[in-house]
Parts: sequence; C-alpha cells; structure tokens
Amino acid sequence: MNYYSVTVTPENYDSERLEILTAVLGELPFDTFEETATGLKAYIPEKELTQDVDNELIALSEQFEFTFKKTFIPYQNWNAVWESNFQPIQVDDFVAVRADFHPNTEGVEFDLIVNPKMAFGTGHHETTYMMMQHMRTMDFKGKKVLDYGAGTGILAILASKLGAEEIEAVDIEEPSYENTVENCIVNQVDNVQSIWGTLDDVPSYDFDIIIANINRNIIIDSLDDLKNRLKKRGNQSDTEGVLLISGFLKIDENTILQATNYAGFKHQKTLHRGNWLSMLLTI
Repeated sequence: MNYYSVTVTPENYDSERLEILTAVLGELPFDTFEETATGLKAYIPEKELTQDVDNELIALSEQFEFTFKKTFIPYQNWNAVWESNFQPIQVDDFVAVRADFHPNTEGVEFDLIVNPKMAFGTGHHETTYMMMQHMRTMDFKGKKVLDYGAGTGILAILASKLGAEEIEAVDIEEPSYENTVENCIVNQVDNVQSIWGTLDDVPSYDFDIIIANINRNIIIDSLDDLKNRLKKRGNQSDTEGVLLISGFLKIDENTILQATNYAGFKHQKTLHRGNWLSMLLTI
C-alpha cells in the first residue's frame, strides 16, 4: 500500500499545541504520528487521502494555525524509511526489540528480533514499550491470546515467549500479515496464527487476553466485539478476561475511560510514557 506523509508545522510550537494537533488529526484516518523538531508528521494510506480529508486539513490548518505539506511515499520506499528510523526498544531488564542488523542486547530476559516492512518514526515505540511493561506483570501461561492490529507481530511473539498456549494475530495490511509470519520464524515461535483481515476474520470467541496497540478510533469502534471475544468467568476477578490497549494520547484518556466503561470493561491500570497512554482493563 502507498502512503502519504503530511508534515505539519504550527506557527507556535510547544508540547501542548502538539498534543492538540495530534488529537484533532487523529479524528481523520491517519494511522501513525511522528514528532519532529518543528511539529509532527502524520501518515495516511493513499486511498484514505480523499478530497474530503484534504478539505478538513485545510479547515484545521486555518483554525489551529499550521501549514502542511504532503509527500507521496510509494510502497517500494518503505524499507528505506523504516531502516533509517527504527531504533532498538529496551524495557528495563525484561525485553529488547531490535532489527537483525543491530547487535545482540545483553542483560535482558528476552532479546527479540523484528525486521518490519513498515515503521514510521518512533511514536509507536512508546506505546509498544508500555504494552510490554504491562505484559511483564501479566500471567500468559497456558492462555489463549488475540493480538489485534499485530503490525510486526512483536507483541504476539512476546506473549508466546511468556507462555501463551495459542495466539491469533490479525492485521488488515498484507505486509503486516507477512511480516508477522516472518518475525515468528526468526524468533522461533510456532504457535502464532497470523491472519490477514479485519476483526471479523478472526475465528475465535474464547480469548483469555486481547492486546490491541492500534489507535483511539479503531479501539473505541471495536470495544463491543472485543468484549464478546473474551472468556466470561463470573465474579472471579483474578481470572477475568483481560484487554490491554494502547495507541492513544493523554488528551484522549477521559474519552477512552468513558467508552470502555460504557462497553462494560473495568479499568485496572494506566501507564503513561511521553504523550501516550496504555490501559489494562478486565470484564
């Protein structure tokens, strides 16, 4: 899939304005954001950049006083983009995530390798970091897990290393589906079923744990379906179905809490890293 990079440059640049701009642009079908020295870059699939979206950008630029520039990124350039931006991720002494051209990471429990087909900027590194922080404290042994929006498949791979028995990993993008398969092989993981499609293409409805590192809009729109796919275990709070989510900003915290509460989830814990959040919920 081809992408557009939209470089956004506000007239007055500070962290608060950046949060606001990311939040309002998050209402449009951008799927990744990258902070820059002068503002941010927002990435959107070519097919999503319609005339309506372009008109919305123009209106927002006038309202929030920023300029923007669109750059076409063809599929064949993605490898150069991710290789120039992708940096190793290390979560304390728990886990490291690196590409195969990085040196081995010493002093961690899990040293994992990903060779992503697409990875724009470092925004998702913060959310991945928090998801892994949560996962360190969770019991995956013998559990059935869904990785919704698998991307590189790294969270599914970590779930397997933590003892999950069965994992289904779904992503709407074909390169992500292929990448999950490839990265499972590299990390010697054989219990992840990679699925190319939407949540409707996931066959199971009996997951112990669902992990979703996507974005605010997709998570909110999927809450009812995600709840229906978690095992129901009565009032035993220590064995309830678990939903672990990230991919949204601090400014969206109340929106996410209200939406998850309305859908019947119980909030257990929130982690913050930079401008990003990750939440652990149960049913």
